[in-house]
Amino acid sequence: MPKRILQGKVTSDKNAQTVTVLVERRFKHPLLNKIVRSTKKYRAHDAENHFKVGDTVRIIECAPISKTKRWTVLTDDSASQAVEA
Repeated sequence: MPKRILQGKVTSDKNAQTVTVLVERRFKHPLLNKIVRSTKKYRAHDAENHFKVGDTVRIIECAPISKTKRWTVLTDDSASQAVEA
């Protein structure tokens, strides 16, 4: 089974080697037939403490690192967009 990759915004970088990422998903409500936004926070491993609050990052599933960390930061989207431009 492939590993899930999610995109979100860093909301906290206070812990060592950990960032909290807010991921937003949009879906059509089955009864109301309107687009609904739902958010969820994930704690992701950031080995080099590179990412700061406000950065847009991609995270990928991994084996459990601690009690709450099951994700690893994959890339920094804003940095990759700057390289392409």
